[in-house]
Amino acid sequence: MLTTRYLTGSPNWLDLGSPDLGGAASFYCDLFGWTFRSPGPEAGGYGLFELDGRTTAGVMTVPPERGAPGWTLYFQSPSADDTAERVADGGGTVTREPADVWDLGRTAHFTDPAGVGFATWQPGTNEGLGVVNETGSLCWAELCTPDPGSALAFYRSVFGWDEFAVPVPGGDTYLTVNPAGAGEDAMFAGLVPLETDPVEAADGPYWLPYFEVTDTDATAAKAEDLGGTVRTPPIDLEDVGRIAKVADPYGARFAVIETAVKSAGAANAA
Repeated sequence: MLTTRYLTGSPNWLDLGSPDLGGAASFYCDLFGWTFRSPGPEAGGYGLFELDGRTTAGVMTVPPERGAPGWTLYFQSPSADDTAERVADGGGTVTREPADVWDLGRTAHFTDPAGVGFATWQPGTNEGLGVVNETGSLCWAELCTPDPGSALAFYRSVFGWDEFAVPVPGGDTYLTVNPAGAGEDAMFAGLVPLETDPVEAADGPYWLPYFEVTDTDATAAKAEDLGGTVRTPPIDLEDVGRIAKVADPYGARFAVIETAVKSAGAANAA
């Protein structure tokens, strides 16, 4: 389960790169009930999405020549520099060298050996997202990759992840990951073969963030009304919930889930 009691290797930040910051802000604020806040001109155009005053994600303008629209997951590290070294040693690529963001923290960006982008956040005064695992916030992530076993070996070498195979109907298993030593209750992501979803496979491997919603069907329909695309229509997953895979009007991919059984208590408790 995601929690704001961040551990090494767990997702602790998320941001969106879009060619149209204003249009993206309008879409997500209407879809999830977020508000958009600009920290000011000194932030270089980087803005924040918030839910009841708590940060749900960051957002920035990314011109088409600088890359495709998309969401980037950040994983916590005690040292962005050490993480960058492990990424390179493991066959990944450092696409943006470690750098300080004022006193907020230190970050670096990478691609894994399959070409999937991700990043790290070494907390300073900003520990990470202010809310997760609640309606309208990040609650899960999924790596769609050609070879989950190789991907797991890479990320384990970088972040020390443990894995846990969750049984699913039909006798198969779903490979999940969690911070080292934290146990299966701390699982935060799944690793799945890219070819299991032909629609998504056509666009190559990627990290897919999931956002909790109260009604998957209504949210998917609203995303279409707002100019987005439903890539995978709502479907029930036994003992998990009802999910749909969506893209915003600019092509950034994400998923929504109406979880079958909500955990008791607040996931963000101290």
